[in-house]
Amino acid sequence: MSDFLAPRRKSGIGMSARLLLLAAAFVMLGEILIYVPSIARYRKTYLEEHIARAHLATLALEDAPAAVFEPQLEERLLRNAEAHSVALVRDEARVLALEGNMPPQVDVSFDLRGVPWMTWILDAFATLRQTENRVMRVVGEVPNEPGVAIEVVMDERPMRQAMVAYSTRILQLSIVISLLTAGLLYLSLQWMLVQPVRRIIASMIAFRKDPESETATDGLASCRSDEIGLAQQELAMMQHEVRSSLRQKSRLATLGAAVAKINHDLRNSLATAMLVSDHLANIDDPQVKQVLPRLYAAVDRAVDLCTQTLDYARDPASAMQPRRFPLRELVAEAQADLQGSELGGRTVALECVNAIEPGLTIEADRAQFFRVFRNLARNAFEAGATRCAVSAKTGDGRLLIEIEDNGPGLPAKTRQHLFQPFAASTRQGGTGLGLAIAYEIVKAHGGTLSVPATGEGGTTFCIELPF
Repeated sequence: MSDFLAPRRKSGIGMSARLLLLAAAFVMLGEILIYVPSIARYRKTYLEEHIARAHLATLALEDAPAAVFEPQLEERLLRNAEAHSVALVRDEARVLALEGNMPPQVDVSFDLRGVPWMTWILDAFATLRQTENRVMRVVGEVPNEPGVAIEVVMDERPMRQAMVAYSTRILQLSIVISLLTAGLLYLSLQWMLVQPVRRIIASMIAFRKDPESETATDGLASCRSDEIGLAQQELAMMQHEVRSSLRQKSRLATLGAAVAKINHDLRNSLATAMLVSDHLANIDDPQVKQVLPRLYAAVDRAVDLCTQTLDYARDPASAMQPRRFPLRELVAEAQADLQGSELGGRTVALECVNAIEPGLTIEADRAQFFRVFRNLARNAFEAGATRCAVSAKTGDGRLLIEIEDNGPGLPAKTRQHLFQPFAASTRQGGTGLGLAIAYEIVKAHGGTLSVPATGEGGTTFCIELPF
């Protein structure tokens, strides 16, 4: 069992390394989300700048005197604009302003007017995917001249090279930012989260190895008011309470072993007392006959106390021998055992109502469940009831058994400690073990024992079992 409960330690990446990798990955993801519109914006700006440069070239050509115009000037203007040709478009009319000697054939055309943002993104990545140079015809509006557009024929390779260089700078900057951010986040989480969690784990391991040692709570003292501080405080309180409970249970276990031995010897002494009482019954003395019934009652109470104490000392789960048997037959046995019993001068009876079907069976330890019905019925009779009725029904994979009596009901003080041993007795001289033993037996069978109703008209106990 201890091997099963032992923690499974697996070698691999720790929490700190995972946080570092996650932080770097998230920063890179953020950079990618920023890069996608950025590269599209860079391409748009690049083309707009070349449109502006081509427009300046046309203005320079228009302002140059005709006498000083030379072909070399046109070549210098086109080279400065990084274009093969420049044309102005006015009112659907195309006027060629600048043109080289051998204008190449246009491979693709782009119109910068009214382009959706998704198209800019798709065109940008299409440019990055190109491995060969394409000749582009780019059309854009002329600044401050409505209705006039400018058309530029240019190579795509310089723009792609500029975009690749821009992407490289973005990648380098993203790596630096991600590593810096991840490092700062790593150090912060180490200080705020990982180290406190490690102290908590170390405290839990030390507590598991030696639950009664006071050193298990070392390192849990914290003035933090956040969730980690609250977890440390709650763990320290839980360890303190569990440690106190373990010490108390250890003392009770030692005391219980001594009490069990005393009870065993006491029962032998009480058996001798019963034999002596039987001899006293043959003495024809009025005083002896007057005292004898009280002696019998005292001895019976002492024997009952010893029997219940020894029964409670046994673990129901360790001695379970479950088998399937008819429920009605078991209740009938308990009914026959209590039939005609007299408690406090009252005749009592346990009734098996017709609600229990003859074919209804349960899988449980028959002897222990006999004790459950006997204890519940006897407890009700001792509290003042004269009749107990047992019924059963099934539903939703559960078996519900109800034991209803006509007693005076359970006092409020008793209901607070109903299933606690030595604390739930409703009569003077009672041990309070009957309900505790019944509760432990039902619990050992995977069920629950509860009191859904109690009052002046009687009390109803409900046993719920898996079916």
